[in-house]
Amino acid sequence: YFMAQAYAALREGSGQGETDAFAASEFPAGRPYDRIVALSRSGTTTEVLGLLGRIGGTTRRTVVIGDPDTPMAAMADDTIVLEFADEKSVVQTRFATSALTLLRAHLGLHSDAVVEDAQVALAEPLPAGLVECSQFTFLGQGWSVGLANEAALKMREAALAWTEAYPAMEYRHGPISISTRSTATWMLGEAPSGLMDEVHATGARWVAGGLDPLAELVRVQRLALAIANARGLDPDRPRHLTRSVILSTTA
Repeated sequence: YFMAQAYAALREGSGQGETDAFAASEFPAGRPYDRIVALSRSGTTTEVLGLLGRIGGTTRRTVVIGDPDTPMAAMADDTIVLEFADEKSVVQTRFATSALTLLRAHLGLHSDAVVEDAQVALAEPLPAGLVECSQFTFLGQGWSVGLANEAALKMREAALAWTEAYPAMEYRHGPISISTRSTATWMLGEAPSGLMDEVHATGARWVAGGLDPLAELVRVQRLALAIANARGLDPDRPRHLTRSVILSTTA
């Protein structure tokens, strides 16, 4: 859902049409759209399958999936398969970033500079001291709000970390009150004027996202892995989670 949130903001912000993002379970029945784009690595998620079934024949359905041999592919009008990104881990990293990269390129918003930033995100060491922090807040503006939400989710899933995410301008409106010396506040994209100084005044660490926001998400994924390893956790198979949510007919 958070990759859809980022894409919707990118598409609408670049003047390519009004675009909404919803979790499949929260899709507003009866609202007219000319196309639904569903993102699902497994192609088996119950809520997405249910939505595609309900709108069949009324709205064109495009699915972006990792596995072509799934029910979702059979239901779609158009199918985009990212089989190379169908990682076996429960936690989605490669599929999420690949799907958004594809959609971003379709909007004409991909570039060599984005690729270079991604390479830097994979190669450069993480900022020192982050593994020892006990709380993480991720901030974004515009399309990177969705990325901040995704960053917080990856940290919760893989590292069982206390994480939160907000639009950057909203951080002053209450959430900053939790900041302490053991907090890391990570900005994905350009920060609002004065916010870094306000975070520093709380004693918290400030991580300036100097790379492309999607590359910064890759850095957060690496941090989640590092924290999981430091805590003796399995980042690929977090507790209570399965690779796909498949509900019974009575659920």
